[in-house]
Amino acid sequence: MKSYNQYCGLAKALDVVGDRWTLLIVRELLVRGPCRYTDLRHGLPGIATNLLVDRLRDLEAFGVVAREEAAPPIATALFSLTQWGSELKPIILALGKWSAPLMTRSPRSRDAFMSYWLALPLESQLTDQSPGRRSITIALRVGGDPLVIETEGGGVRVRPGSVAEPDVVLEGPPDVAFGLLIGQMDLAAARARRLSVRGDPAVLDRVRPLIPVTPHVWPSSDRPPTHGARERGTPTAPSRSTRSRPR
Repeated sequence: MKSYNQYCGLAKALDVVGDRWTLLIVRELLVRGPCRYTDLRHGLPGIATNLLVDRLRDLEAFGVVAREEAAPPIATALFSLTQWGSELKPIILALGKWSAPLMTRSPRSRDAFMSYWLALPLESQLTDQSPGRRSITIALRVGGDPLVIETEGGGVRVRPGSVAEPDVVLEGPPDVAFGLLIGQMDLAAARARRLSVRGDPAVLDRVRPLIPVTPHVWPSSDRPPTHGARERGTPTAPSRSTRSRPR
């Protein structure tokens, strides 16, 4: 376990949750609740088995995650967030809100996607604009299992699942649905990009962001930089300054 060895709150926090995959484990437990090891593996495509074991062991040691042997018929260990671990939710929501410019871009071909991964980014953005009125539900079908967006107690909750009679159903590409919901795209543009809207589209105005999302301007290209080439072992060309000169 690596440490920054700094007496600084941010550094101490990153000592606990700053390693690769750690906050994604927290994401799984926040959205899905207590999970079996196999559930976590399924929700974290690409993670090595031994790395998941190491991350869970570290999180248990720090008191962020608790392990409990479940009774039959589950008869296996369940992992859940402790009270202290659950206090990471506003931090995760803040990161989800900050990531909006990245989420409105089309997924790359190599990007894995599960619909419930949209729950926290959407929950971080959406606000009930008319909390005194009756509750509404929006069914979101963007690949994989469906999601439900519902107004509840003056706020907005996003959860995996379905409802019998939603007020409106959105079905299509996840980035288009996300862009429409956070106000980065109007209905006509979303439909032009293959988003199906069934029901009363006026319901969507009920759950807009309190503060409009400001479009991000990328400084040097029309796409953000790619990441992970070195971590995946992909060779990268040396820079001009480091190439050996011909003799």
